[in-house]
Amino acid sequence: MYKLLLCWRYLRTRYIALASIISVTLGVATMIVVNSVMEGFSVEMQSRMQGILSDIVVESHSASGFYDPDRLMEQIRGVAGDQIEAMTPTVHVPAMLSYRYGETWMTHPVQLIGIDADTQSLASDFGKYLLHPENREQMSFELRNGGYDTQQANAGPGSPDRSELASAGWQYRRQRYGRERQQREWLEQLEHSGQSPASEHAGHGDAPRPIREAHRPGADASSRGAVVPASAEIATVPPPAATPIPVSDTTNDGEAGNVQAIAPSDPFAAVAPMISEYDPEQETSPGAVLGIALASYRLPDGRELFLTRPGDDVKLTFPNAGTPPRAVDARFTVVDFYESKMSEYDSQLIFVPLKELQRLRGMIENETGIGYANTIQIKLRTGVDGDEVRNRLQRAFPPQTLAVSTWRDKQGPLLAAVQMETRILNILLFMIIAVAGFGILAIFYMIVVEKTRDIGVLKSLGASSRGVMGIFVGYGVSLGVVGSGAGAVLGLLFVHFINDLARLIGQVTGQEVFDPSIYYFYEIPTIVNPLTVSWIVAGAILIAVMASIMPARRAARQHPVEALRV
Repeated sequence: MYKLLLCWRYLRTRYIALASIISVTLGVATMIVVNSVMEGFSVEMQSRMQGILSDIVVESHSASGFYDPDRLMEQIRGVAGDQIEAMTPTVHVPAMLSYRYGETWMTHPVQLIGIDADTQSLASDFGKYLLHPENREQMSFELRNGGYDTQQANAGPGSPDRSELASAGWQYRRQRYGRERQQREWLEQLEHSGQSPASEHAGHGDAPRPIREAHRPGADASSRGAVVPASAEIATVPPPAATPIPVSDTTNDGEAGNVQAIAPSDPFAAVAPMISEYDPEQETSPGAVLGIALASYRLPDGRELFLTRPGDDVKLTFPNAGTPPRAVDARFTVVDFYESKMSEYDSQLIFVPLKELQRLRGMIENETGIGYANTIQIKLRTGVDGDEVRNRLQRAFPPQTLAVSTWRDKQGPLLAAVQMETRILNILLFMIIAVAGFGILAIFYMIVVEKTRDIGVLKSLGASSRGVMGIFVGYGVSLGVVGSGAGAVLGLLFVHFINDLARLIGQVTGQEVFDPSIYYFYEIPTIVNPLTVSWIVAGAILIAVMASIMPARRAARQHPVEALRV
């Protein structure tokens, strides 16, 4: 009992030990926060990678891809059919996205992916990253009649305001292109009457207002489109809108295609075929799903500004499958947005119908009607070892023919870098606790020297060497338990409120702490692993105990007579 009483007395009166407790607390808290963030980052990143790549990816070495993907999938089922849950063919090709925002053409380099709407969501997690609830249930490239989510899935307090999406879909499309049609008709009437648009607008208060004036600040939200932001300068007389001009449609081999050209006001008019007699108020082009970062950006006040919305037409330019390749330019209608919350994907990927992309690139044989694909994604059944299935497929399909890999193989360098960073950070941060251990060692030596006479009195009263040693070891255990316990509580609280703290720091400093364009995610992902927290706490206590053993042994070896002489 006397050992516990003395430990408690030293713990209460020796305020110098508070420095060691604080060191242990900060070390434990920092390690818990870092490990939770790194674990969350790793798991979220792997989940989103796997959602795009599926468990197994079979790729063609040829730029034109492999012929008849359905036949190849049957061969794959013959090798590992009992372990496969779903498969889907895809076509990947680099492309250039362009769309008009106001009087400006926005362009982005993108990765264009042709997918099968019926099977893509079965072979990957593609469907759950779409904004429209019906598309999450069953993917479709048809334009919906509104109903798009105006908040992120599982949105937190810092989620952006997406009220602009409330009217997206057919309602928005008819309003926008109807307004452009009215303006064109108005300009044509002025040309026939021989009057200039400026004079006509100045003399008639009831003339149709130009498109850009309809977006003046304070205009009713229902009347606004995605053509010009509300903050844009009001133009009294806008330039004429781009007018479709019928031309002979061409695909990669010169055959008739499903495309149409743009008026000279379009900078891409020379290579932009489009459909003649195309009525955007009543029909759409083939559908496209855009990564949400390609069409929007977040404002400092928390709102998300959309440069294009579901219902807008965009233009995609990409190479055909011929030799040498030639540019193919086609129009698509935005039908939904893809939001994986991983910036690398959201800012690069566009999904279009597989058959349409095959047709535009010349990847369908005219005689048979069978197309080409360059990738097959395979989803395995739960519990199946992906490496084992990969090895079986590699033996069945030599590497000279097809490249077979797991999603981990394709992202191996990135995953290895994350694991290496976690290990290095743990080593560096554990040194903080080690420094606290040396502090405990120095403090205990001071206490032993200071309490030499007290140690002599205890031993003369009958205290054993083991009992004296137990006093100081118990004191070290107490410091470790208090410091690591406080550190665990502090670390868990910090992890729980880490996104709120990041937003607060961003508001105070005026600079975003966690930039999604760098770190992939819109919020800091965290996962608390109880096992990791346990070994961190146990390691801190162990260091405190080891630091107290040497001073305790010195105190236990002292002779009572010599100690009383000091």
